[in-house]
Amino acid sequence: MRKFKQTLTFILFTAIFSAYNPAFAETTETNKHDGHQAHKNLWSGIYNGFLPCADCAGIKTSLALNKNNSYVLITQYVGKSPRDFVEKGKYVWSEEANTITLTPRKSGTIHQYFVGEDMLIQLDKDGNRITGKLADNYILRRNDVTAEPPSHPSH
Repeated sequence: MRKFKQTLTFILFTAIFSAYNPAFAETTETNKHDGHQAHKNLWSGIYNGFLPCADCAGIKTSLALNKNNSYVLITQYVGKSPRDFVEKGKYVWSEEANTITLTPRKSGTIHQYFVGEDMLIQLDKDGNRITGKLADNYILRRNDVTAEPPSHPSH
């Protein structure tokens, strides 16, 4: 049953993501801020992590960044609710090209992330790195989903 839920969640996430922007990260295309090395390596893709939670086992997080600066954020509060929360919006780069800010379409929390090599590090509400013994747990790692299925010759 758990495997079925995971598969269903993945299929639902993929359907939402592909309907929102049909192209996954096919290339290593750079953005207009190519002065920052981490930014050079960031293009549309999916980032996953398991973030700390005060009143649950953790927050299972998937963040899909699209080439058109839109995003889809899916979170699940593990041990508290099996429900996936889906948020869509736009992201913008900072002047220094080392952080992105996610702004939801509907009212909601604005999230900020420091851009690292194939990872995003969640920042606090003031845009600062989170410190303390759980600081290393606020990282979303990139999972490439760029491979297209092989084409099958027609019979």
